[in-house]
Amino acid sequence: MSPFYNYLCIVFLLLSVPLYGQDLSQRNIAELQAQVDAGIYSAQKNLDAQNYYQAQRDLEITLEKALEIDNKKSIGLAYSKMGKLQYFLEEPNEAIKSLIKAIEVQRFAKDYTNIAETYKVLADVYMSIDDYNQALDYYKSAATYFNQEELFNYEAEAILKTGIAHLALEQYKKADKAFNNAIDLSRRYQLNKILSSSLIHLGKVEALNNQIEDGLSYANQGYEIAKKNNFSDVLNNGALILSQLHENDGDLLMANQYLKRHIALSDSLLSAKKQLLSPQRKRALTDTYQIQYQKQGEADLEKVKTSPFDQLTTILSIALITILSLLTLSLYKNNNIRLKSNNVLHKKNSELIVSKEKAELASKTKANFLSTVTHELRTPLYAVTGLTNMLLDEDPKPEQIQHLKSLKFSGDYLLTFINDILQINKIEANKVDLEPEIFNLKKKIANVISALNNSASDNNIKIHMEYDSDLPLNFNADQLKISQILINLIGNSIKFTKDGDIWVRAKKINEQEGVYNIRFEVEDNGIGISREKQEYMFESFSQGSIQINRKYGGTGLGLSIVKGLIDLLNGKIYLKSELGKGSTFFFEIPMQYTEELVKEVKTNYFKDVNKVDLDNIKILVVEDNKINQMITKKILNKMNLNCEVVDNGESAVEKVKNSHYDVVLMDIHMPGISGIEATRQIRAFDKKLNIFALTAVTIEDKMQEFDEAGFTDIISKPFKQEDFEKKLYDALIVS
Repeated sequence: MSPFYNYLCIVFLLLSVPLYGQDLSQRNIAELQAQVDAGIYSAQKNLDAQNYYQAQRDLEITLEKALEIDNKKSIGLAYSKMGKLQYFLEEPNEAIKSLIKAIEVQRFAKDYTNIAETYKVLADVYMSIDDYNQALDYYKSAATYFNQEELFNYEAEAILKTGIAHLALEQYKKADKAFNNAIDLSRRYQLNKILSSSLIHLGKVEALNNQIEDGLSYANQGYEIAKKNNFSDVLNNGALILSQLHENDGDLLMANQYLKRHIALSDSLLSAKKQLLSPQRKRALTDTYQIQYQKQGEADLEKVKTSPFDQLTTILSIALITILSLLTLSLYKNNNIRLKSNNVLHKKNSELIVSKEKAELASKTKANFLSTVTHELRTPLYAVTGLTNMLLDEDPKPEQIQHLKSLKFSGDYLLTFINDILQINKIEANKVDLEPEIFNLKKKIANVISALNNSASDNNIKIHMEYDSDLPLNFNADQLKISQILINLIGNSIKFTKDGDIWVRAKKINEQEGVYNIRFEVEDNGIGISREKQEYMFESFSQGSIQINRKYGGTGLGLSIVKGLIDLLNGKIYLKSELGKGSTFFFEIPMQYTEELVKEVKTNYFKDVNKVDLDNIKILVVEDNKINQMITKKILNKMNLNCEVVDNGESAVEKVKNSHYDVVLMDIHMPGISGIEATRQIRAFDKKLNIFALTAVTIEDKMQEFDEAGFTDIISKPFKQEDFEKKLYDALIVS
């Protein structure tokens, strides 16, 4: 068919849309869907039986009906099967087009089970044209989705083929790992074909790593399994690999025997394939056009001889036919160019999707790693900081005080480092929320300076504060984040200044409708920063040099956190520095002025509470770690509160069922049922009990799970004493 004829058909279809739509609305969609399902089943059956042309007819009819009822899942499945068929028929370019269409539709339909199979087939196609890197990406995506859908037998096949791709790219370590993973999965789920192929390929990898004996052992194991189960394609490949291994081992007789088996099997498989693909493929459309035009031209020349009038008519006809032919050919070529461009775009789009999925997987892995590591670090830190504070409160010997303070400093430093890493991760993931509250800005700056004065004195530094007289005192803003910024910047200046001065300034830039643009300045006369280092100062783990890091200490995260927080507050930061003369950090942020008074904050919440009232309060501590049990109990006793302790979730549920408690402090990770599951069980019969998650896990990662379980609030370990007291006070006394 010519493109011109196709365009006429399209016009006819467009003109027929109203009638077609009316007809479709009267159809039984359920009946059509049943026909689609039957068509896909029949196509798969014919694919399995290698009746490829019957499968093609099934899929063409099925795809037409699926498009008619607009069932995305069925459309995606039909395109996927068509791509698989085209792969079997050795039409890789057509297969890639169909499979990319399938992925686009399946992604829209969220059909993750079938998209995994589509990825695997697409990877097979790229393997067939020796594009191993592309194949590798798609095999990995397929394995990820198979694992997600718990289709472990298909996952094993995808991992095996990942290994084959690595092997083709001469990435032997990665290939070795993939084949071993495939062997583990195939043994677990009794997948003999994958097991035999994996062992044979593992044998080849071992031989390439100069482990000939191990290679032969693995390959022979795989070959025997394939022979026992009559896996002809595995036997064919295995015979070739064993021939190569025996040749490398110097056993030319065995190498020759296996080579003969390989040739015999190859001939048999090739003969079967030729029978399947015997029908001749259609010629290109351009060839058809040329033949048609040639015949038409010859017939027209015969007619020219009839009469002058007929000759003129014939000449005009030939001219018209020639023009139409050229127009048709031009349209055909343009259509081909457009199709090629679309295919390139589809391919690039698919590559971008795979890259996005890999980035998301990497991000998820990073988040899981951080969550695990921080939990494992915070749990012992809770013991370190808790015990240190207790010992300092219990009148230690004078010679022990300095050691305990050093221990406390080290614990606090490690906790700060962990919190800095989490803060960076939260900022990068846009998970940091603003928490505005009314506070006195001048007092806040003075408090920060006061807290850092001891560190400044150690370096013989004097900190000066300048507060603009045009600035009001009270603002409604996120004072915690402003404190973090000032602490990091002033702390940085203290670290890099000795025997000098630091100036902290707050100045009004302008004001509009109660919103003040305020410039903060932190200036020092320390070592300064070179020009080439200045542009990298706000990147994570960035410092002047390794020597500076060793000499002055620090994590290199402070300025990165500062930049992230200032961006969050809709501000900007810039730096002026000269090596050897000092540095000045400027940051500007908008802050809302308020006339409301600042509320006083209590520091010792239970000091004035009647002892009788405290004696009536019952607290249950659920904690499996013995040291943490002791620390939490001592902290509560210091607040004149008594508690009971259990070490697992099951006991906690039983205790709450049989006794009255005012508060439950619930750890999360415990033997048996977790704290989350224990809380769910308690909420089934007690909706009002105060249950606090006392946990070292990264809260942001579990927030939704905590809310769904029914926790009243969360206390992150290790915690500040005043924060812990306030939450208990609000739950026990205020409420």
